[in-house]
Amino acid sequence: MHWGDTGLDDDQIAFVQQTLPDAVVVADESWGLLDTRVLLVRAGDDGFTVKASGPTNTHFPRELDAHRTATAALRASGDAGALVAANEEHRILVLERVPGHLALGTPDEHDPDVHRQAGALLRRLHDQDTRHDPTFLLHEQAKALAALDAPHRIPDDVVARARAALRALPTDHATQSLVPTHGDFHPRNWIVDDDARDDHHRRLRVIDFGRFGWRPASFDLTRLAVLHWQHDPALEAAFFDGYGDDPRTPDAWRWLQLREAVGTATWAYAVGDEGFEAQGHDMLRRALAAF
Repeated sequence: MHWGDTGLDDDQIAFVQQTLPDAVVVADESWGLLDTRVLLVRAGDDGFTVKASGPTNTHFPRELDAHRTATAALRASGDAGALVAANEEHRILVLERVPGHLALGTPDEHDPDVHRQAGALLRRLHDQDTRHDPTFLLHEQAKALAALDAPHRIPDDVVARARAALRALPTDHATQSLVPTHGDFHPRNWIVDDDARDDHHRRLRVIDFGRFGWRPASFDLTRLAVLHWQHDPALEAAFFDGYGDDPRTPDAWRWLQLREAVGTATWAYAVGDEGFEAQGHDMLRRALAAF
């Protein structure tokens, strides 16, 4: 694969070549939903991940902020790759390559030991710091209501129920703790590598902090709850065995699930991901059942 085929502009290519003078492109690993280009690059014996974004991509500043402010504990424990170089003007990151394969679509996706490791890893991320923001819930409420005003394919009666529930959201919980969250924590962003101990153990690491932000700890459980735990409670038990406790409270959790369902259904429609959109509609039906 040649640099001219990567989708990177000339300035982005020049930055990578300046950072890694002998770099060659091995593979394009982009998901194709946003204007983020993800490349596997090799320089000498080392592999790197290059992520390049367009001018309005919101994932770029989030990932850069995460690597600069919130991944130290994960890097120290070998749970995440380090930021090698970044260019904010040209919106490009060079990251250490995390060894292994995506858990998604493999037996590791349903392995209790992998979920146990995921819980322990997430706890290391969450435990780094705590903040309090009295405007957080107001912002989340406004964002979800605005999403319902944008184009989507949610049935009118479901929109009406969701809008009514969101308008009743208690927004006076100023003491709610916010922690550094990954934002998209599930097997799509888990990398599993063979553990050096023996052939029967796997080592979990995490990638892609493009949805990083300060939120309630339970936010990072929403994808897992929908995709895995409702089908296999043993994975939920294994996860919390690693995490240590369950940060969810019933009332806050139902509001969070509703906001996430709205966001998933509307965002997936906007980017043309019909499978993810269908998941969002299912999430919305389940979330509204709690009201």
